[in-house]
Amino acid sequence: MFIGREHELNTLEKLYRSGRFEFAVIYGRRRVGKTALISEFLKGKDAIFFTGVETNERQNLDNFSRCILEYHMGVAVDSSFASFQAALESVFGLAKAKRIVLVIDEYPYAARASGSLASTLQLLIDKNKDSSKLFLILCGSSMSYMEDHVLAYKAPLYGRKTAQLKLEPFDFFEACRCFTRFSDFDKALAYGIAGGTPQYLLQIDDGLSMEENIKNMYLNPASPLFEEPGNLLKQEVREPAIYNAVITAIATGCSKMNEISNKIDEDTSVCAAYIKNLTALGIVKKESPYGEKSSRKTIYSIEDNMFRFWYRFVPKNASIISRGAGGLAYQRIAPELSAYMGGVFEEICKQYLWKLLLADRCAVRFTDLGRWWGMDPKTRVQEKIDITGRDDQGDALFAECKWTNEKVDLSVLETLAVRSDLFYARKKHFYLFAKTGFTKGCAERAAEMGNVTLIAYQEMLQG
Repeated sequence: MFIGREHELNTLEKLYRSGRFEFAVIYGRRRVGKTALISEFLKGKDAIFFTGVETNERQNLDNFSRCILEYHMGVAVDSSFASFQAALESVFGLAKAKRIVLVIDEYPYAARASGSLASTLQLLIDKNKDSSKLFLILCGSSMSYMEDHVLAYKAPLYGRKTAQLKLEPFDFFEACRCFTRFSDFDKALAYGIAGGTPQYLLQIDDGLSMEENIKNMYLNPASPLFEEPGNLLKQEVREPAIYNAVITAIATGCSKMNEISNKIDEDTSVCAAYIKNLTALGIVKKESPYGEKSSRKTIYSIEDNMFRFWYRFVPKNASIISRGAGGLAYQRIAPELSAYMGGVFEEICKQYLWKLLLADRCAVRFTDLGRWWGMDPKTRVQEKIDITGRDDQGDALFAECKWTNEKVDLSVLETLAVRSDLFYARKKHFYLFAKTGFTKGCAERAAEMGNVTLIAYQEMLQG
């Protein structure tokens, strides 16, 4: 069953209905659902679907030729065009009379094997765009290649695209649509261990407990996810060992550049280059305190939940997992899950605030959101605020997120109000998010203040 991606499907359908030449670029990290999106879009349409493979030009051309000839003749034909130009000219010719969608999936593989493919496409697009009904889609998982060799200013295809779609992982609320039998709390944990990447979400069985899912997915050497981070890095980067060391350092508590550098024994300039690539892949997140641009305070964390969970729990339990003792490994992991979910819940709350904003139901029409941490100049004590944001008029929101089994009490609200005094704001609004609700004292004080919104986790799932 296909879930989500309504905006992307609507965009592709609108392009398709134009009837004129269209050229869409679809890209995003591996496993994010690009091919599934395209396959859903192609239902009921005339289409030629070719997937590039990591081989030489001849084999890719042979495969492409078979796709074209099978579409044109209705049967598999073991024949080949003399060149990619000849093959593409035939497709443009077929598309003069009727609407045809040509998909080149894993375009980077085909383009690397055939150095002239991009220039050939440029030539034929310029020649045929005014008379052709072709809808061309180039799709790729290598985001750096797609950005540098397809979308960049100096790329041969620059200026030819009519749309580009960068597929991002699902947010929490989209991910919840994958599960119909989980409890509300298990939905949060499922998102916490798999993130929003559809292929990872498909590994979760909502007919089983989350304990069984964690054992099956991460504590079983035969599971596809047991070696997924390493396999993904091998596909995306040239030196996976160093990237692995960087991610491990961050996952185990090194958040500043000098800490990461010392941990892996590499210069900070080297670390910076690796972290930049990991950030582009959506694996690592770079943050500065909200409203500040000082690089001195910049910290790094794991953005992708699958990577975050794997690097926090699998390596240190690898020995017993490899011996088939997944149950023992889970016993060690279970006491840490609530603390682990604290950071996940913060991200869920941030996503919820964006939902409120887009629905025009947020008390502050903020322009962005972020965490803040720093020293209180009066007390000389380090403080933090989970989420803060402000609008163009100087109104600000401050939020605290608590993933605990105890109800949030008045002290949490009072502390947040005190910390907000570190910021100037014309008006302030406070949000408290809680896993299990709020004490009577907290609720009464919030009502008295009049600028406080209390949101229990399960209310967030109701809209």
